[in-house]
Amino acid sequence: MILTGPEITLAASDGRLRISPFDQSQVNPNSYNVRLGSTLLVYAEDVLDAHRPNPTRHVEIGSEGHVLEPGQLYLGHTVERVGSDIFVPLLFGRSSVGRLGLFVEITAPIGDIGFHGQWTLMLSPIRPLRVYAGMKIGQVMFFVAVGPITPYAGKYQSADGPQASAYWRDLVPASRAAS
Repeated sequence: MILTGPEITLAASDGRLRISPFDQSQVNPNSYNVRLGSTLLVYAEDVLDAHRPNPTRHVEIGSEGHVLEPGQLYLGHTVERVGSDIFVPLLFGRSSVGRLGLFVEITAPIGDIGFHGQWTLMLSPIRPLRVYAGMKIGQVMFFVAVGPITPYAGKYQSADGPQASAYWRDLVPASRAAS
């Protein structure tokens, strides 16, 4: 089951889910709009390596916006800190943003129960597109979980700002894999 807008509002007020800051005007019939934060991360090297941390550079989105270029992956973040210990959040790009040729969160829309923080957004434009901090970029839907819950306690917990991939932390070191 998916939470309706009125139920999102009620759950945010009684603590079953957390959205901070919460703005009633961002509640939709069955989702909550989230806004783009002011910082982007861009990987600094042309080739990324899944077995090690990859260097990044920060880009601040000024009042004039920032032009996203095709062929470049941008890691943005939500202004809002979103999470729940009982509902499953899913984040999707807003259709209005998709109609501008910006792919948002194509591969990882699901949030784990128990995650609380700003969401990192994977932004991929198909043509140059100027974006602005604070623009409505996505929407979060909340689903009812069935069965026992094990809250998220992973490496991205309490995220603040965009987070580069920490996939390399999950890999077995080559020296241990060979034995």
